[in-house]
Amino acid sequence: MRACVLTATGGIDKLQTTDIPDAPAPQMGEVRVALRAAALNHLDLFVADGLPGTAERFPHIVGADGAGTIESVGAGVLDVRPGDRVMLNPGISDYTCEFCRAGEHSLCVHYRLLGEHLPGTAAELVTVPAHNVARIPNITPELTWPEAAAFSLVTLTAWRMVVTRAQVKTGETVLVWGVGGGASLAALRIAKLFGARVIVTSSDDAKLAAARKLGADVTLNHRTQKVAQEVRALTNKRGVDVVVDNVGAATWDDSLRCLRRGGRLVICGATSGPQVGLDLRRLFWHQWSILGSTMGNAAEYAEIVRRLGNGALRPIVDRVYPMAAVRDAFAHLAKGEQFGKVVLELPSRA
Repeated sequence: MRACVLTATGGIDKLQTTDIPDAPAPQMGEVRVALRAAALNHLDLFVADGLPGTAERFPHIVGADGAGTIESVGAGVLDVRPGDRVMLNPGISDYTCEFCRAGEHSLCVHYRLLGEHLPGTAAELVTVPAHNVARIPNITPELTWPEAAAFSLVTLTAWRMVVTRAQVKTGETVLVWGVGGGASLAALRIAKLFGARVIVTSSDDAKLAAARKLGADVTLNHRTQKVAQEVRALTNKRGVDVVVDNVGAATWDDSLRCLRRGGRLVICGATSGPQVGLDLRRLFWHQWSILGSTMGNAAEYAEIVRRLGNGALRPIVDRVYPMAAVRDAFAHLAKGEQFGKVVLELPSRA
C-alpha cells in the first residue's frame, strides 16, 4: 500500500510517500479501513521532530485522523460491515484496565494514539479496533472525505475540555487562545452551543473576522493587544470563568491573569513549550482549578458524532493536499496560518 512515512525523526525532510506492506488483516474485534483522507494535527509536527515516547520503528506512518470505508472485518464485529463509510477515533484503549472499566478510556494505562505510538492514517489501509470507528452521519450537504477525516481528534479533545473538564455553563465567559487551529475552533463552537460568551485570540485579523462569523463574541489580536489587560477591562476586572489553552508556556501567565476568582484553566497542549511557573499562593488564594485534558472517552465520542449528525460541529477544512505533497502539507501546518484543518487526500483502493 502507499503511505506517508517518516524514515527517521528530525523534521519534515524525513517524510516521504512510498510503498510499504499492507496493514495487517483484522483479527478478533478489529476492522481494516480503506482510507480516503487523513487530517493532520500539531501532534504530527512533534512526531516528525522526535516526540519522546513515540514509536521508534521506521518507516513510521504519520497521521492520527482519518476517514474511509470498511474494507474487511474480523470475527465478532457486528456493528459495521464492509462498505460502511466511517471515521476514526484515534485514541486506542485496552478496554480492560481500571480506568477503561470505569468508562475513562483516555486515562487507560496503555493508551496510545494512531500516528504517535501506532501506525497512522496517512496510508491506503489501517487496522484498528472496531470500537474506534463510527459511521459517518448522513447530513446535508454530505460530508466530504476531508471533512470526515478532520472531525475526530480536535472535536473530541475540545468537547472533553469544555464540557467534561471545565463544565462550561450558560452565561459564563470563556477565553479561547489561538483560534484558527482545529481544537480552538471546536472549543469556540462547543462553548457557544452551551450558551457561553466566548472571547477568542489570534495574531491574524482575518482569522478573528472568520471567528466572529462562527459566533465569537469578542476577538483580540494577541500580537497587538495585551490580552490579560483587555480581558480584565471587558469583564469589569472580574476575569473569565474558563480559559481554554493548548499553547502552554507562552500563554500560561496571561491565562492565569485572565481568570476570575474560582475560575478554571483547562489545558490540552504545550505547542510553545511544556515548562511553566506557578506561584502557589495565587493558586490557593484565588482558588483556581487547573485541569489537564487529553482526548476523550467512548461516550464523549458517541456524543460528538450524534451532534454532528444533528447538524452541529461540522468540521472546518483549511486546505487539502494530495498524498504525494505530504511535505507541503506539513510545512503549511507548521507556518500556523491555517484556519481549520489541513488534510491529505488518499487515492481510492478501487
